[in-house]
Amino acid sequence: MDFPRGSIKDIKIDSKELGEEISLLIYLPASYSPLYKYTVAIAQDGKDYFQLGRVGRIADELLSGKEIENLIIVGVPYKDVKDRWKKYHPDGEQNNAYIRFLAHELVPFLDREFPTYQMGMGRALIGDSLAATVSLMAAVHYPNTFGRLILQSPFVNQSVMEAVKEFNQPHLLNIYHVIGKGETAVKTTGGSEKDFLTPNRELSKVFEEKRFPYFYNEFDGDHTWTYWQPDLKRALKLMF
Repeated sequence: MDFPRGSIKDIKIDSKELGEEISLLIYLPASYSPLYKYTVAIAQDGKDYFQLGRVGRIADELLSGKEIENLIIVGVPYKDVKDRWKKYHPDGEQNNAYIRFLAHELVPFLDREFPTYQMGMGRALIGDSLAATVSLMAAVHYPNTFGRLILQSPFVNQSVMEAVKEFNQPHLLNIYHVIGKGETAVKTTGGSEKDFLTPNRELSKVFEEKRFPYFYNEFDGDHTWTYWQPDLKRALKLMF
């Protein structure tokens, strides 16, 4: 079936937090009108979500069938692997600055430019792997700004676990979380192999124990877009 196609704009904004110009990909639905209000989903690994995840096409289909609410999707691409690690990894030197950029610069820009719901539940963060990690950490730091989370196979280390364990407002975050049963030896940026499945299972237990509004699933597959892409339709339907 063919659906009315939304448009994707290329926009650049200056970030004082990061000291650089940041590129954005902004999906607006085919029926976009400034007279309506929109939920905003911000995807780290932004170009990957549009190209490999085909998130715009999925949104077109779900919006045309009225299966999800009015949605604007904002992709924040990374420049290269090194840039991605610096911004997304909990130990990356720009990690805190990137999280501040999301909350203090990107959100006010989007609220100025588009008719958004200016509250936490009106904004979601989406990410895969390290992009999911930085999304989770941003939501834990700014739960009144980002109320919904889609986490596809996040990298989980001790600092991530501690941040979630110490978080004391679980009712503010609605979380969708998936991990592949085959993610037991994932090649990381540094070239080493890491078990993603075990720490994600431990993280899931913490989410459950703390009574977050929460969906969790383990899919049959590994740490690739082959599995994240088809999972996106369910993620968008459940979260929006």
